[in-house]
Amino acid sequence: MGIAAEGLVVHFPGSPHPTLREVEMSVPDGSFTVLVGASGSGKSTLLHCLAGLITPTSGTVTDNGEPVLAPDPRRGVAFQRDVLFPWMSVAANIDFALRAHRVAAGQRRRRIEELLDLVGLPGDVGRKRPNQLSGGMRQRVGIARMLAGEPEVMLMDEPFAALDALTRLNMQDLLTDLWTRLRRTVVFVTHDVDEAIRLSDTINVLGGGRITNRITNPLGRPRPADTLADQPAYSELRRTLHHELGIERNDFADPPTP
Repeated sequence: MGIAAEGLVVHFPGSPHPTLREVEMSVPDGSFTVLVGASGSGKSTLLHCLAGLITPTSGTVTDNGEPVLAPDPRRGVAFQRDVLFPWMSVAANIDFALRAHRVAAGQRRRRIEELLDLVGLPGDVGRKRPNQLSGGMRQRVGIARMLAGEPEVMLMDEPFAALDALTRLNMQDLLTDLWTRLRRTVVFVTHDVDEAIRLSDTINVLGGGRITNRITNPLGRPRPADTLADQPAYSELRRTLHHELGIERNDFADPPTP
């Protein structure tokens, strides 16, 4: 079934206009959906409604037919900042999530090692604190902590936006690999057109609090960064998205080199 939003309106007190306006959206189980839009388009607000972190003014969100009224372990959330506890080691951060999900004490050490391996980190990273890690490593730990709850849905709010270009590409590869292996449902927010193209099955374009277009990604998988621009459909999809977002043509005539 998946997650669905029907007639979703969010109007924050004191704001002259709604942030979301009658949003209709369906995310099938196992799909990779990207929400793309400029700052202020409502994409993060929509994601937070799907997570149960924001209560809509009107309309409904359902997850497998059940109303979404609050956060739930079935839906894991990753934010732009890694939100790790800085005073805890990496292992203790993941252990905190495992305890919150009532994983038995005797299983937690093995599970921490499995989760670190799953996100491509060596076991000795568990002894370090977050401030001893690079930005990309911290985001890997954040994803591992999210996966500790074994969520069926991964909701990701621009988690790679603050990373340098190479690290960002590596994290996109990691996420695609996790999605392929685990077959989770992913909803991913970004304002970056190339990131949207690399990751998505479906791209929902937001503007003015509405979904202005839904695009099925025609590109096949895998999508290596160094050959992405060679795929015939890439340039047309990129042009379409830039047009939807109001970006001038001369800003996208030459795609970026990884």
